[in-house]
Amino acid sequence: MMATESRVRTGIDGLDEMLQGGFPENHIVVVMGSFGTGKTTLALQYVIEGLKKGEPCIFISLEEDKDSITQNAASFGWDLSGAIEKKKLGLFKLEPSDAKTTITRIKSELPKFVKSFGAKRVVLDSVSLLNMMFTDENERRSNLFNLCQLLKSTGATTLITAEVKDENPRSSRDGLAEYTADGVLLLQSDESKEGGEVQLTVRILKMRRTAHSRRVKPYSITDKGLVVHAGADVF
Repeated sequence: MMATESRVRTGIDGLDEMLQGGFPENHIVVVMGSFGTGKTTLALQYVIEGLKKGEPCIFISLEEDKDSITQNAASFGWDLSGAIEKKKLGLFKLEPSDAKTTITRIKSELPKFVKSFGAKRVVLDSVSLLNMMFTDENERRSNLFNLCQLLKSTGATTLITAEVKDENPRSSRDGLAEYTADGVLLLQSDESKEGGEVQLTVRILKMRRTAHSRRVKPYSITDKGLVVHAGADVF
């Protein structure tokens, strides 16, 4: 009999159900979506679930500063300050304006730091900003590939957020993130519903080593975070 693979729960029940219990351990998963689909909220929820389990986590942001992230989390009832004080959560802001230095720092410092911190979960929010700093396609590709390899080498299970292209909302802005990752979640907002109501949907485009659900499921962003309605179908 095959040993069941260790799963890393996202903390979003309906999503874990779609994933056979969560992300496979040591996977790199990209969460893609347009603005307002809740990518950062999902990433924070993933970290909160780890903290609840006593797992050290690292959250690296290229968009928001620490205070903004802490306040964002607090609006869902998640207190990050205690975990930061107890050194259970490392919360960092990187400056994408100086991508070359940032990439160099990540390469030299991140693997050592993740290991010494003992981080089981790492979030990078968002990789699109980092990639936008490189004009050369090959440079972008090799940097992203190296970054994923570095993160895998730490043994942590990593969640990376990425913006999607306006003209093709099933592809990340640079079209690279989904190819280097082990798994891809796609968050979409569809405004074509009657009455102009926005319907949010999630689908798993790829998840290595998982017989995942291929269905499109609706979700809501509530005052407690993302709720995936795994029992419902999208019409």
